[in-house]
Amino acid sequence: MKILLFLAKGFETMEFSPFIDVMGWAKNDYGIDVSVVTCGFKREVISAFNIPVLVEKTIEEISVDDYDALAIPGGFEDFGFYEEAYNENFLDLIRSFDAKNKIIASICVGALPLGKSGILNNRKATTYHLGDGMRQNQLKGFNVHVINEPIVVDKNVITSYCPETAPGVAFKLLELLTSNDEMEIVKKSMGFR
Repeated sequence: MKILLFLAKGFETMEFSPFIDVMGWAKNDYGIDVSVVTCGFKREVISAFNIPVLVEKTIEEISVDDYDALAIPGGFEDFGFYEEAYNENFLDLIRSFDAKNKIIASICVGALPLGKSGILNNRKATTYHLGDGMRQNQLKGFNVHVINEPIVVDKNVITSYCPETAPGVAFKLLELLTSNDEMEIVKKSMGFR
């Protein structure tokens, strides 16, 4: 199984790393056939707080058929997150994953490009819940039924409402790709309850 981990400019590193670590533990320690491929618009993506990260693939190199899931960390507007997260090429990639009923996992405001793409139309989801609900109101503007819960799953889409939920989203993605039993083994071995 392969997960495409898409890093838009200004992505939050705390929301990126759990996908790497959870899947890494699953593969390395338990032989679960899951790998993560990082992707961005450019080979070097500058995260929030200006940390450069080199990705393995650029968006032009991606064939949706090669992947079982798409993972999207949220990011900061101050660091240009929405410039790439709302890029039509990325929105088309999201639509392609959804059209093939592949799992899409987002953390925090990573749900906003899902909303903008139209895949959450009349579906349940969540996004960043603090700051007077500004981001949740934005998500509602995309005709989404916003649920103010830490993690919301609607069919093939996982959304969450803040950075604290990042490990939970990664574990939920692992569970949907494998089984609850396999996910629980990895979760416990990493010290999560």
